Formats: sequence, C-alpha cells, structure tokens
Amino acid sequence: MSFNVSADAYARFMGQFSEPLGEQFVELAGMRPGQRALDVGCGPGALTSRLVDRLGISAVAAIDPSESFVAATAARLPGIDVRSGVAEHLPFADDEFDGALAQLVVHFMADPVAGLAEMARVTRPDGVVAACVWDHGGNGGPLSTFWLAVHATDPDAPGEAERPGTREGHLAELCEAAGLREIEPGLLTVDVGFETFEDWWEPYTLGVGPAGAHVAGLDDAGRAALKAECERMLPPAPFSVAASAWSVRARV
Repeated sequence: MSFNVSADAYARFMGQFSEPLGEQFVELAGMRPGQRALDVGCGPGALTSRLVDRLGISAVAAIDPSESFVAATAARLPGIDVRSGVAEHLPFADDEFDGALAQLVVHFMADPVAGLAEMARVTRPDGVVAACVWDHGGNGGPLSTFWLAVHATDPDAPGEAERPGTREGHLAELCEAAGLREIEPGLLTVDVGFETFEDWWEPYTLGVGPAGAHVAGLDDAGRAALKAECERMLPPAPFSVAASAWSVRARV
C-alpha cells in the first residue's frame, strides 16, 4: 500500500470524493473564525483548503507522512504551516489548537487510539477533535463496488472492511479509548457522477492506497477479470456513486 504518489493521482482516485466530503466535515467540526485548527493527515489539501477559507491561512496547520502530499499542500496554499509527520507523534505544543481534524485518516493510523490522543493533546481543553472514515465495513464507501468485485474474483483477498473506524460505532469507541468526551457520532454522504465506466475504473490503476496496490499486484488476466466484474456490478453509464463516511465530533 502506498500514498507516496503524486497529488494528481490521489485527486483522480479519491479527491473527487474527499473534496465534497471536506465541505460537510468542516461544517460538522464547527470551526469558527478566530480559532486555530490542525488538519491531521492532510493529503494534498482538500480539507486544509476549506479550513483556510473559513479561518485564514495563519490559523491553520497541517501534517502528513507523504512528502508528495506535503509539497502539494504547500503549493496549493502558499504560506501554510504544513509539516511531514504522523498522527501518533504530532510536532506541536500542548493546547495549541482549538480543533484537530482527521479526514479519511484514522483507518490508516498505525495506532488510532494514540493518534486521537495526540490530536487531543495539541487541542485546548474543551476544544474539538473530529474525524471521519469511509463506511468500508458496511459497504457504503466509494470503493465498495471495487472490493465486492475483488472478493467475487478472489475471496481470500484482503480488503479495507476490517480497518479501524470503518464500521458503525467504532470511531466513537476509539475516541472513548483516547479519553475524549461528549462524543457525537454521525454519517456524512456525498454523491459523485461518472460519465463512463472508464472514468470510474482508470483511477484504480494509479497505485493509490490498498485498492491501487491490489490492482498493481494483479497480472494482465487478473486485472481484466476484475475490471469486467466491476463493470458488471455497476449500472450503465452515466451513473453516480453515493459514498458515506462515519464521523465523530468530540470534546477534549
């Protein structure tokens, strides 16, 4: 699995879903002008840019382990405080922010409870920690058809349904284990349209994340079989994909 890919590859693969999701997620977090916010696992800046629009560039910081995403966020938002690092070891002071947000990140943390606890550490008392993760566990995420097709062609293949936070209620459980309080779970949904099947399929060939790694590991016959199964499962083009993410908003 790799997120050391270009920002363009990520945008073509997941950005079409994460960009509109970011609009809803910022509203959920409830950050207000005059506050400071941290975007944990910022990727190429989908959520960061919305925080900047709301709070101003000097009031937002971001961090991501992928150097290509750090560079992309810096280029997208000149002057932004964006750093390379991981959620479990945030290079920020205690109580530095009014809110810490993680969009589509918790399920990739090496230690989600430690990552959420670090987000709480850098957030002031009574500040907000918010997170959202695709509903892989309930087959409600943007990759659900892909993984259903994978398991139809290879039942023993790993997927993403067992990752932390991807099933109903698990994000809240992780927040509770991290010592957060006033935990409010929810569900966010976006809808993305595709003009052709190829528009939907091509991003999976770019090597992004577990899905891209799976496609890259197939031989030509396996890739063709998976592609055919995906096309069989999807409606005729043009079609749209509804994608839901479990969310949580909590207090420090």
